[in-house]
Amino acid sequence: MEPEVITLARQLIEKPSYTPDDAGCQPLLMNRLGGQGFQGEHQRIGEVDNVLMWHGEQPGPALMFLGHTDVVPPGELSAWKHHPLSAHVESGVLYGRGVADMKGSVAAMVLAMEKFVAQNPNHPGKVALMLTSDEEGEAINGVRQFMPEMAHKHHFDYCLVGEPSSGQKLGDTVRVGRRGSLHVHITIQGKQGHVAYPQLAANPVFLAASALDELGRFAWDQGNADFPPTSFQVSAVEAGAGAPNIIPGELKITANFRYAPTSSQDSLAAQLQQILDRHQLNYELSWQLSGEPFHCQDEAYKQALAASIRQITGTEPEFNTGGGTSDGRFVAPHGIATMELGPINKTIHQVNECEKISHLVQLENIYLDLIHRLLLQP
Repeated sequence: MEPEVITLARQLIEKPSYTPDDAGCQPLLMNRLGGQGFQGEHQRIGEVDNVLMWHGEQPGPALMFLGHTDVVPPGELSAWKHHPLSAHVESGVLYGRGVADMKGSVAAMVLAMEKFVAQNPNHPGKVALMLTSDEEGEAINGVRQFMPEMAHKHHFDYCLVGEPSSGQKLGDTVRVGRRGSLHVHITIQGKQGHVAYPQLAANPVFLAASALDELGRFAWDQGNADFPPTSFQVSAVEAGAGAPNIIPGELKITANFRYAPTSSQDSLAAQLQQILDRHQLNYELSWQLSGEPFHCQDEAYKQALAASIRQITGTEPEFNTGGGTSDGRFVAPHGIATMELGPINKTIHQVNECEKISHLVQLENIYLDLIHRLLLQP
């Protein structure tokens, strides 16, 4: 007989919820949990659907699971072994777009909450699930906007994000934070001219070359025990006036800082300006903060999650801050201890995305064990 977590995961995978379209995933879960005594609040912002479902209002610890129902497009369908929306099961493996990132986690969270409430209908504290359909996209109208209002209405002590954190074995990696992501657009001014008369022009590509070399080698900070040093990477370079015989008048550079809590937007901006000034460049800067870094330092929460992983899988988890960004960056600033634990990440955003059935069953049990530890054994 198919585990119930797999049945629910398949129902979610079959829905074409490509960002920002929820495609009915959230109503399915709201109706399901609503029939078991959960309350819910839905908010549509632009084309994005957001929902918070919770159970319990008594004093006590409060845990919120965080996930998303949107998935990335499947790409060329002919490259898939099975249709990405077929939720095909073969040899103990569930295939489908979003099974690992992160409809499998969402199903496991729902089943864990259901079982906990069925076993403990008058439990202390609160258990909740927040979902958005805008995590894989611009992440503007999702948790970024939804969380502040919900944080004003609800108190939460802990948040567990279901992003696929595991590497080789389920539960071998827990993200205890993420680096911040800061984009900068640099415009270097030169002087346009004819390539045959370079003495009458100032090529901004050559003017910026030594500064770019220094930026690539510069040590922005040293990081700390959980975070690597801040990195600076150029992602786009643009120059040219549309003709091969014109020296461009400006050079446009797009770059990104992935930074530890040891730095800030202000400190990075000051260091960048010092380098550009030192090279006597005429420049303009514009900034876009994608998300500030967050770092869970709640040792009791970390120990509880590690104990749940050991209890279910026998694996000793590694705590780190690797990977890109997640919606956890919009939760942690509200004073909520935030970590991430989810399925194996080897096939996310790839053709033939998949996850073992046994892993999703174990994940459900880890989540359930964690709820018990945080709410009943604080």
